[in-house]
Amino acid sequence: MAARKVETATSDPGKRIIDILTEANKTIVTAESCTGGMIASALTDIPGASAAVYGGYVTYANTAKSRMIHVQARLIRDYGAVSNQVARAMADGARNTARADYAVAVTGIAGPDGGSEKKPIGLVYVAVSSELATVVIEHRFGDLGRDEIRKASVRAALDLVLQVLTSDKD
Repeated sequence: MAARKVETATSDPGKRIIDILTEANKTIVTAESCTGGMIASALTDIPGASAAVYGGYVTYANTAKSRMIHVQARLIRDYGAVSNQVARAMADGARNTARADYAVAVTGIAGPDGGSEKKPIGLVYVAVSSELATVVIEHRFGDLGRDEIRKASVRAALDLVLQVLTSDKD
């Protein structure tokens, strides 16, 4: 007799995000710079994601941030593309442009070039926007290598989305 697979609560944050959003009939959009679409990919890898994922913006260039999701050029000029202010504007801009319920945004320096003493390789800002608030978290992953920084950024983004979703349910 074949063993039956028992459905248990998953530790996969992407699946949990899709489940929560689908149950609440809510949508999410992504705005990504250093991750280049990896967050959208992580979410759309989940079966049934089309019920919750509106889409995603890959705004790698500064002009793309301004043109696609309406980040003010002044913010980029004054604070830099990798900043709390720009991450917040990316999340808010993506949510408003897409008219989604939630947005997650990431901007950072994955390397191997582009770091400075003030903004080192591995500096990443993750933001989640909802109608209630926009939360921005700074991460300093260190110089783990480009691929590992990008993967860590995706994990951090999904974890923050999950935190916001579960706090919004309370």
